[in-house]
Amino acid sequence: MQLLYSNDKRGAYPNSWYAATTTPLDPFPVLKGETQADVCVIGAGYTGLSTALHLAQAGRDVVLIDAQRVGFGASGRNGGQLGTGQRRDQQELESMVGKEAALRLWKMGLEAVDLCTDLIARHSIDCHLKQGVAWSGSSQSDVDGLHDYAAHMGTTYGYQLETHDADSFASICPSPDYKGGIVDMGSYHLHPLAFAFGLARACVDAGVRIYEGTRAHHIEHRSPAIVRTDQGRIVADHVVLAGNGYMGGLNRKVAARVMPINNFIAATEPLGDGVAKVLARDIAVADSRFVVNYFRLSHDRRLLFGGGESYGYRFPSDIAAKVRKPMTEIFPHLADVAIDYAWGGTLAITMKRLPFLNRVAPNVLSAGGYSGHGLGNAVQAGQLMAQAIQGQSDGFDVMAAIPSTPFPGGSAMRTPLLAAAMTWYALRDRLGV
Repeated sequence: MQLLYSNDKRGAYPNSWYAATTTPLDPFPVLKGETQADVCVIGAGYTGLSTALHLAQAGRDVVLIDAQRVGFGASGRNGGQLGTGQRRDQQELESMVGKEAALRLWKMGLEAVDLCTDLIARHSIDCHLKQGVAWSGSSQSDVDGLHDYAAHMGTTYGYQLETHDADSFASICPSPDYKGGIVDMGSYHLHPLAFAFGLARACVDAGVRIYEGTRAHHIEHRSPAIVRTDQGRIVADHVVLAGNGYMGGLNRKVAARVMPINNFIAATEPLGDGVAKVLARDIAVADSRFVVNYFRLSHDRRLLFGGGESYGYRFPSDIAAKVRKPMTEIFPHLADVAIDYAWGGTLAITMKRLPFLNRVAPNVLSAGGYSGHGLGNAVQAGQLMAQAIQGQSDGFDVMAAIPSTPFPGGSAMRTPLLAAAMTWYALRDRLGV
């Protein structure tokens, strides 16, 4: 519960560039009293919106609830990168699950991107969809690894990635920090909150009943299940847990494997012609650091730069300063640029940095822990859970079979243990190890 209200006003979106540049939805009502449904979906981010939309389109009666607002969490605050594949690269997946399963996960990653772009087209969602995401290397060994990966993807998967040395990458992204990289033109970037609002409008058109300001605090595991909220309850044949980083204690098994962390983004003042000193192509970029920096241009010619993480409930008091530090490491000439917006968001990670999909009870499904690759993963997870509820569980079972490990230390020690580990990896980044 603390994460739901620690850093934000109840019912109010953060003061982000995203919230300032998209038309808000009219508030949905608070659930009061009892209602019944075929399916109750808890959490109105990408996962919940996708689940609700696909079920409603299949003729199911769906109630979708959120403790705050539609798209309030990571779905409305993230870097907006819609990448191919999974959070772990294909070579890592081959080592983890074998080549056959890795190939299936690669195909599912491509299907996730297609699903998102199809939804955008089908529902006429104006979210400034653009093509192209680059991965940059800050050392020659990083660049060599990226180029080796591109070669592996071409020979093993028939998937082509652009490779760039220091000079050609500088013609795309003139940062003195980067020594080369790769570009994936099968990936996209977009306005994440506008995408969430578009999915919500599609849900309403399909007949989904949405309730905001409606916190689920207890689930009675029976058939039908009962979801108890602060002012009412939902009786439903099926329940979907789609709260991701805001799940809290609704289910202990999920909480042990899906851990919330905080990440931060800043939007500079409009750069005008200065955008050419940041990005000469309108693509998104993520770098090779363990604590990843990621950035892209906005449609009004700002730099949207994400960097820095924190652990625990509270955001730092000066988010702009926290993001400015990594931003000026990448672009020293922006040391004095004005930052017009700076905001934080809570996402969720897993030990394996892969999604955790699970059937926590015969009629209760859960998905989350997208670990920074959530735009496509979350929308696809919603589709897979909708299919599983309808008896078509093949795709859900593939994702649920990914190995998952509880975080060490239990609820009391997992946050300080993670903070210590991330501090070590951040130090390695600074030392170039």
